This record gives sequence, C-alpha cells and structure tokens, in this order.
Amino acid sequence: MMPKSLRARLLLASLLLLPVFFGLTGFALQQAFSHSLATAEEQRLKLQLYLLLGAAEPTSEGINMPATLREPRYNQIASGLYGVLHGDSHSLMWRSESSQLLSDDLLERLGRTELETGMESFYELSEDALFVYQFGLLWDIDGVGKRYLFTVLESNSFVKAEQKAFNTRLWSWLGAAIVLFLLVEAIIMRWGLMPLNRLARDLKSIEHGHSDRLQGEYPSEVQVVTDNLNLLIENERKQRERYRNTLGDLAHSLKTPLAVIRGARQEGLDYVDFQNLVNDQVVRMDQIVQYQLARAVKSQGRRLAKRVAVEPLIKRMASALQKVYRDKGVEVELQLKDLQLAADERDLMELLGNILENAFKYGDSQVSVRMSQAEGMLRIDIADDGAGISPELRQTILKRGQRADTSAPGQGIGLSVAVDILSSYGGELRISESQYGGALFCLMLPLSY
Repeated sequence: MMPKSLRARLLLASLLLLPVFFGLTGFALQQAFSHSLATAEEQRLKLQLYLLLGAAEPTSEGINMPATLREPRYNQIASGLYGVLHGDSHSLMWRSESSQLLSDDLLERLGRTELETGMESFYELSEDALFVYQFGLLWDIDGVGKRYLFTVLESNSFVKAEQKAFNTRLWSWLGAAIVLFLLVEAIIMRWGLMPLNRLARDLKSIEHGHSDRLQGEYPSEVQVVTDNLNLLIENERKQRERYRNTLGDLAHSLKTPLAVIRGARQEGLDYVDFQNLVNDQVVRMDQIVQYQLARAVKSQGRRLAKRVAVEPLIKRMASALQKVYRDKGVEVELQLKDLQLAADERDLMELLGNILENAFKYGDSQVSVRMSQAEGMLRIDIADDGAGISPELRQTILKRGQRADTSAPGQGIGLSVAVDILSSYGGELRISESQYGGALFCLMLPLSY
C-alpha cells in the first residue's frame, strides 16, 4: 500500500530510483574504465611489437631474431609477455623463451590470422586469459617479398586485477553515495516540510481557539493554500456572525406579534375575532421566519462560486421592472460591458434587484445603469430622477450590519440586505446625487478574489 506520509513516499521513491540511477552510472563508469584499460594495453603491446621489429635482422634465409631480447620478460618462462613470429604458410619461425609453456594449438591458431600488409589487430582471448596484438608485413629479402606475422601476447591478469580493484572502489563509493544522499534527502525533506508542520500547528491553534487566523509568512507554494484557508475561515466566521445576527433579529421581530397575541387575551375578543387575529399574527411570524432564514444563508460559499456574467442579469431585471412599472413609462438607459464576477448568481440578483427596484419605484421617469472597470473593481452606477436621499440617511443605511428595523424610512429592508451582500464580497455601496437630480447608487465589487 502507498504510504500516507509525504516524507515516506519521497523516501520510498528515492529508494526505488537511486539504485537504478547509480547502477546505470556505475555501469557506464565501469565500461569507460574497461575501455581505457584496453586502450592502454593496446598501446603497450604496440610498443612491444615495435621493439620486436627493431630487434629483427633480415638474412638470406629470412628474419633472424636474437636469442636474448632487451625486454627481460621475453627471456623468462611464463613471464606474462610473449613474442611469436610466423612466416609464409602460417609456419612458426620464432617464439620467445617466455612462450615455451604456451600450447601448440594456441600458436597454430595465431598463425592462421589473415592480415593484409601493414594491417594490425588487437583483441582478447578470454579463454586463454591473454591480450593479442598482431601486425602483418611484407619484407623484401634479396628482391623477394616475403610475408610475416608478428604477434605479441600479454596476460590479462594485470588488467583484470585493475578492473576488479576499480569496481570494488566504484561500488563502495556509489553505495556510500546512496546512503549519504538518502540522509541528506531526509534532512532536506525535514527542512522543506517544516512549513507544512507549522501549518498543521497553526490550524490546531485555531481549532483550540488560541488564534483566529493563520499567521506569519509561508513559502509561495504554501502561501496560496494559507491565503485560501484564511479566506474560508473568515467566511465561516462571517457566516456564524450572520447566523447570530439573524437569530437576534428573529427574536426581536417575533416580540411584536407575540405581544399582540398575548394582549388579545386581555381584550375580551370573541372567538372568531380572536382566531382571525391569531391567524394574521401567525402568518406574519411565518413570513418573518422565512425571511430571516433566507438572509441567514445569503452569499454562503461565494468565494468558491463560478464566474457569472453581469450584463445579462441587468438586462433581464431591467426588462422585467419596465413591465411592472409600465404605467410610469420609465425610460431606461443601459451602458454595460461584458464583465464577469466570481459570485453567486442569486446574490447578484438580490443585490441588483433591490437597487434597481428602488430606482424604478422612487424615480419619476428616468433610470440609467452604467458599468465600468478600474483598478480591479467593477463599478455599477444606478441613477434615477426621483427625490433622492438626504446626506443624513445616506450615512445611516451604509453602516455595516444595519437591519430592517433600523433602515431609512421608505427604503424598506432591501438596502440593508444589499449592504450585507456587498460587504461579504469585499465591496461597498456609495450613495450620492445623480445627474438627473435623484439618487445615485454606486456599487463597487472586486473582479477577482
């Protein structure tokens, strides 16, 4: 099973990949060293062959080799360095003293090598543990050209010993490198995963109530996560606050109908009147409950919402309101742009619907909607030609957290709902006087979060 720990996964991957990587590296180094040893051996045997050629003396009967050569190993039996000379018809003409223990079969096989004049050949006889260097030449003796084959042989024991020693050192170092690499990787992973450990501790601190957000600087890769977590924590905190406010508003709103019902018992009403009064108050309480529940869940999870095109929403609501207020003959001017917001479509409809409906309701005959973009904000200006809003009331309805019972007279509860929605998106609502003399509502919303 795959380990759950990131550290264990990385170490497991390293344990699987490092042997493969270092194995291929070791194999490549082995091959390179083996090739260099073979090249060096070839050069040594080539030099020995030149020494034999220098010692050879042509006679009328052929080539005469001295009894004692300058290289002492040629004069020692089984010294590991051997010299052989073959003439025409693959006949053995000379062999060094050191080659006396070489088998006749080997010498016969060497003599059958076919080489053109001036050509050379280097190869290894693994079964005989020998390196072989051969050179074919045509020697002119008394005007007659005769073919000869010089052969130098050397034991491969020295090369094999060098290769073995190198392999031992190589794999020892590579094994140590693997262990060292794993230790360094463990230290690096411990250091690299420290921000995640700190993140876990900070989250535990938030869970225990010791902190209200993730503090401090994190690496850029983790900072994105912490920023989003802080955003979710803040949204959750605002949601809980909204629930508390809604419960308080609900309790306050239910006091009046409950007081009416309680007072009706003391008024001595007959059964039918008392029943009608109670039914009216029950309907009112149901409306209050439904409204407050709707407000409690407004704009929930908006930061993760998909992007919504604003222009079609405004056109659709403006068209519907024109039909509702057909008798007023309201003229609508739209100057819109194709922009999108990462928001809940219901929030936008609630927000824009409340402001637009106020413009249609309190305007006389002119409503305009203009969209613009500046410094990462979407600006929506909704203007009408009504009586406008006094500066004192503008400040009141823009206060964060205002509820229906504290909203400005004549504006209903829509503006406080709009303020709540805007605040939850990090936006704001500004109220001023429009170019028509009425109210101008300026909605500012971030285009990205």
